[in-house]
Amino acid sequence: MCYNVLDRHVKEGKLGEKVAYYWEGNSPDHHMTITYRQLLSHVCRCANVLKQMGVKRGDRVSIYLPMIPELIVTMLACARIGAVHSIVFAGFSSESLCERIMDAQSSVLVTAGKLLQHQTYAICLDVTCCCTRSCKMKLRDVWWDEVMRDSPDECEPEWMDAEDPLFILYTSGSTGKPKGVVHTVAGYLLYTSLTFRYVFDHHPDDVYWCTADIGWITGHSYITYGPLANGATSVLFEGLPVHPHVGRFWEIIEKYKVTKFYTAPTAIRLLMKYGQEPLRKYDLSSLRILGTVGEPINPEAWRWYHEVVGQGRCPVVDTFWQTETHLTSNPDFIFQTFPFFGVEPAILNEHGEELEGVTEGYLVFRKPWPGIMRTIYKNQELFENTYFRKFPGFYVTGDGCRRDKDGYYWITGRIDDMLNVSGHLMSTAEVEAALMLHQSVSEAAVVSRPHKVKGECLYCFVTLKDRKNSDQSAVFIFSVREKIGPIATPDFIQNAPALPKTRSGKIMRRILRQIARNEKDLGDLSTLADPKVVEVLFNQRSEAAA
Repeated sequence: MCYNVLDRHVKEGKLGEKVAYYWEGNSPDHHMTITYRQLLSHVCRCANVLKQMGVKRGDRVSIYLPMIPELIVTMLACARIGAVHSIVFAGFSSESLCERIMDAQSSVLVTAGKLLQHQTYAICLDVTCCCTRSCKMKLRDVWWDEVMRDSPDECEPEWMDAEDPLFILYTSGSTGKPKGVVHTVAGYLLYTSLTFRYVFDHHPDDVYWCTADIGWITGHSYITYGPLANGATSVLFEGLPVHPHVGRFWEIIEKYKVTKFYTAPTAIRLLMKYGQEPLRKYDLSSLRILGTVGEPINPEAWRWYHEVVGQGRCPVVDTFWQTETHLTSNPDFIFQTFPFFGVEPAILNEHGEELEGVTEGYLVFRKPWPGIMRTIYKNQELFENTYFRKFPGFYVTGDGCRRDKDGYYWITGRIDDMLNVSGHLMSTAEVEAALMLHQSVSEAAVVSRPHKVKGECLYCFVTLKDRKNSDQSAVFIFSVREKIGPIATPDFIQNAPALPKTRSGKIMRRILRQIARNEKDLGDLSTLADPKVVEVLFNQRSEAAA
């Protein structure tokens, strides 16, 4: 993998002096240009450091870094020596990080000191930490600058088999425990390279910018491996779209003459609030293609993106990926799509019967393709149960879909107990478990509610052991942020004397979603053990943000 994305361009091609990344920090004063030759040198140095630390082929290395060049250097260094990288999104809490380190049985953690808290070490006692940048902790750390300084800049790549693991990336599970999705070398390289080239119509003179975080699959595939495999020049951005001003995205596009811009509907909706004025200050004429990813895009956001950002001349490529897979894309409108090469979709009903023509149901796929995940780390049974048992003979995406009269597929969103908040997928069970950690909570249920910027937000129903302690929303919010991270911050918390349950004790989340949305046409309530609970929850429904 590392040879194909670096050595092949530098040693066999003519791209050594070509810019691999323009790095833009959180502040406009912090920026850097990295060529393919420089990147290869840094990666070899880091690979030698990891080997000196005892990392061998097949070992796991956890990476917990912001969007800085060291993140790409470390993941490629792992690939170079055959180690399996496990990148944890820097917005997760230290507890979430520990959970992932322990599950992957990582021996090394590469992090930035500002991200790490002492409790990480209290749990992960057998991990050696390599810190980048300033870090006030003095434990068993080694320092990035020190170990990299004298490390040789040549390192022969480890030659891997096609099905050897490349990385583990954790995605939320319906049980609340993250699943370690495993991707392998050859299939992932082929599919990221191919999808990048054709979905974004890549040309050698392009300047490409994906605003995703490398902690998610989009960043793995379309910031690191896909662009580098094609010898592309990319922008790597550490900052926020509204800092230090709301025109930051447009400023960067003008600065580097970005031709292909790939971002999330959440970011588009956020920037829409500030109107067209911030864009008029900058020259966006270099843009040729716009892309969206992470969640379904609403028509208003699509139109603003196409007409205002793209000035009516740039196709909008809307893409549907999963941590587990690389699936479909389109050059058209709001998740209206045909499948990518090698992907054969079908739509099934609840009974597993295939539906033809204009229809709506479960989105599944008929056969494997190169970019599909291979297993869940250390849990093949969960892999089979999650993705293949519901409808034998098909891969189950967990998403709903409809097909129109022209044969286009429209992704309608999650059909299980999952939430998509600002493009970050998390399970209701994960958030509920965090709420239940508080000693005053006897029961909790979490559903999604539409949000103008995030797409979906968290609406939490909390049943207390003692109803006198009703005003604890801030405490519950802190519990969730501490356990999972800021991305899981609830927007609404409603005190619920009881939750709507079936006679068998199952919480009716369908009804809770309708309460959260203030939809009073609830349909059949005959299966509820106590239908009066619903009226009480409507009467006590929270309208104020948590």
